[in-house]
Amino acid sequence: MSNVKELLETKGRYIWSIDANESVYNAVAMMADKNVGALVVTSSDSPLAGIISERDYTRALILANKSAQDTLVSEIMSFDVTFATENTLLEKCMTLMLQKKIRHLPIIDNNEAIAMITLGDILKTIIEQQSLTIEELESFIYEDQGGEG
Repeated sequence: MSNVKELLETKGRYIWSIDANESVYNAVAMMADKNVGALVVTSSDSPLAGIISERDYTRALILANKSAQDTLVSEIMSFDVTFATENTLLEKCMTLMLQKKIRHLPIIDNNEAIAMITLGDILKTIIEQQSLTIEELESFIYEDQGGEG
């Protein structure tokens, strides 16, 4: 099973963040502009103060009929951030995400977010690895049986 570092070598190390004192409107605009579903939230006290996702926005603002322009990110962000490191196995990341019911997982190095992975990134990597294994096994079987392939 691969680890996060191997996934990031393919995906890249991208991280988008927003300050906790910014408006939710600015956060949603950034998510739309960057085509991502979550942002790391920073503050003067912490490079990883929390995380804000589209789900936070819909549940905390839309359902409560609040204004995105008048609400700060710090008012709706998730403070208890689940994270992983580059050495974390993808299987462990997937288990964490399923247990916590989250779709975005910040990757931390020296207490700072260096990337964000999604459940989709993990599934894509696992499927690619399984396809490669299947191809290798099929090739081995055909060669062992004297066939072509």
